[in-house]
Amino acid sequence: MKKLLLILLCTTTLGLVSCKKDTIVQETPNRTIIITIQPNQWLPSTNGRTFTAEINIPEIDALNVDIEGILVYLDHPVNQSSYIQLPYVYEGASYSYEHFEGGIAIDIQRSTFATENPTKPTVPIRLKVVLIPSQDVT
Repeated sequence: MKKLLLILLCTTTLGLVSCKKDTIVQETPNRTIIITIQPNQWLPSTNGRTFTAEINIPEIDALNVDIEGILVYLDHPVNQSSYIQLPYVYEGASYSYEHFEGGIAIDIQRSTFATENPTKPTVPIRLKVVLIPSQDVT
């Protein structure tokens, strides 16, 4: 009788241990926007030291600007099959950006140690913007 009870107890224990475990996978809520900046979108400043391209991106809202993260990339100047993150400096030109509700402004300026003004891009450049959700904990 004790053996039968022990076997029944072991079987029950094995049955409880082998319950199905559900793995919950949440989709990444990041959003990526890829836009091509055409050469005619680059406008010079009055002194010619800056070229700016203002890009409308309606996905950028007040929440993105105030709390969440925004990453910006451009085609790599040498290897256009890859991206390089802004800000960066290449051959004396400084690439930076400003984001605001409804869009982004990309600036090309002369870097601190450069002696010449930047040149206006003559080829289309891909722009990649990644919107990263975040929670304000302050």
